Amino acid sequence: MQAFARLLGCIASRCARVGSGACVMAVIVLAGCATPHPPAPREAGVTDYQYRIGPLDTVNIVVWRNNELSISAPVRPDGRISTPLVDDIDALGKTPSELEREMEKALAKFIRDPVVTVVVSSFAGPSTEQIRVTGEAAKPQVLPYRKNMTLLDVMIAVGGMTDFADGNAASIYRHAEGGKLYSVRLRDLLKRGDISANVEMRPGDILIIPQSWF
Repeated sequence: MQAFARLLGCIASRCARVGSGACVMAVIVLAGCATPHPPAPREAGVTDYQYRIGPLDTVNIVVWRNNELSISAPVRPDGRISTPLVDDIDALGKTPSELEREMEKALAKFIRDPVVTVVVSSFAGPSTEQIRVTGEAAKPQVLPYRKNMTLLDVMIAVGGMTDFADGNAASIYRHAEGGKLYSVRLRDLLKRGDISANVEMRPGDILIIPQSWF
């Protein structure tokens, strides 16, 4: 019943914008109001998220008592980094702690009992975890995922919607659930301040904002 009420409200709002003479056209584009996708759950269930290093991140590598081996290194597009004594080491998809252990193992061939600290100083993240925003966003872009990230956080980052967006027909493509589609109510969230329309994002989500018919 709530979905049907929203549907009627959508028709009424379109009729009000285009005039009674064009109300029939609003009914024709009913599909633009009604989304076949279930609403996105308020909570995404991401509780044990750990950041994993991605291409184009920058990592600061500190080797205790070996300043000449301590550097700031960009992660190349192939996911590897180059450091003194270690030409190539794979950083892609590792947590900083995992990379620390890999670095210590590699450096143990050259120095005694190496102790390595890895600090990520700029973040892009693996492509499989990035949030992508397409369609009628003011600034469509790719965002690094962070724990407890919400739909409102994403919309602030992309500068909101364009004037041509059909915000309540937007949807989230959830890669983590095999490509399941969920509907979201961006217009209610951004224009009406309806905080109940705010939902948590999951790593790898794609937010799709379609264009309005009117």
